[in-house]
Amino acid sequence: MKFDTVVLGGGIVGVSVALQLQRRGLAVALVDRKAPGNETSLGNAGLIQREGVYPYAFPRDFGSLVRYAGNRATDVRYHRAAILKLMPFLYRYWHHSRADRHARIARAYSTLIEHCVTEHRELIDAAGAQALLRTGGWMKIFRTEGAWRQAIEEARRWDAEYGVDYEALDRAALKLAEPSLSSTLAGGVRYKAADSVSDPNGLVTAYAKLFEQLGGKVLLGDAGTLEPSWRVTTRDGTVEAKSAVIAMGPWSGDIAGKFGYDLPLAVKRGYHMHYAPANGAKLNQPVLDVEAGYLITPMVRGIRLTTGVELGYRDAAKTPVQLDAVEPLAREIFPLGARVDAEPWLGGRPCTPDMMPIIGAAPRHRDLWFAFGHAHHGLTLGPVTGRLIAEMITGAPTLVDPTPFRVERF
Repeated sequence: MKFDTVVLGGGIVGVSVALQLQRRGLAVALVDRKAPGNETSLGNAGLIQREGVYPYAFPRDFGSLVRYAGNRATDVRYHRAAILKLMPFLYRYWHHSRADRHARIARAYSTLIEHCVTEHRELIDAAGAQALLRTGGWMKIFRTEGAWRQAIEEARRWDAEYGVDYEALDRAALKLAEPSLSSTLAGGVRYKAADSVSDPNGLVTAYAKLFEQLGGKVLLGDAGTLEPSWRVTTRDGTVEAKSAVIAMGPWSGDIAGKFGYDLPLAVKRGYHMHYAPANGAKLNQPVLDVEAGYLITPMVRGIRLTTGVELGYRDAAKTPVQLDAVEPLAREIFPLGARVDAEPWLGGRPCTPDMMPIIGAAPRHRDLWFAFGHAHHGLTLGPVTGRLIAEMITGAPTLVDPTPFRVERF
């Protein structure tokens, strides 16, 4: 089994990399321990965030730090047993989140974000997955007028800097847009240029099927068996390839570490649960309750409630206290019915301290490539990351300057 490239990781990033390489005439094998789309890419909110030019920063104001230190906030929780080990990462994250540094990061990050919708739509059309796509944006909602007006100012600044199209909705306009939401809400901000999908797993599966239709090979195997020049063991035998791409999401650091790359990666854990809508209620778009720290979105399986951030060891047992804390708050805003899932889903977002993904060549190994660390924007940036890696591997002109995303920055 000889290929031009083996891609390790069957999430949205890995599948996008494999698909973009296969479309450019390379023979590609995609290897993961599960079928595509069944790990981290299964559990996200389904957002393609064209407005997400500023990646999620670490809070720096004293009030927020005190609130999070008490470990009772609904949007961020931490495992006490893990916090000492996480402190070096968190300090670097806090350092990069200073306003001037965050603005510099946004200037680089926005070059990827500006292509997220167009790259997804092109692959969606090619894969015949139009039924999963929901256009028209997504919405932040606010319980207090002060928080709403602050969000409008933020959206206005993003629009001025990066052309982020938004719409401010007062109480009446919000009720018109989402009649099933509570009338107690002060207002909302809708980011109109963003898209969303009703089944993230279904989208990754559609991309993977297109990859196979073009001649790509999906194989079940252990990425940990990767050896230089480049070989990996699968259930169907050993794959040999001229180049390898590590796109393993939260597990990428393990594979990179095997080759001597000690990268500052951490995982933000998160949960979701599906609910049946009660009393004929309908939700038209994803909705983030900013002040309570959860998001609800209409999915094929029901209304998906996703939590904020849980900081802890990647492989620690589930502790869905955030889900239990925000569920009553979500029921205040939208009439959720019974839980659909037997238990909460848990996944991990792979993060770097400067909030930007690692995309590019491994500096000490010929023909080894990295594509991971997308944090909250894995689904958003999967296709554009795939295109960028494919262009670099094939020597084509790149859609954006890849320099800010090189691993050498660490």
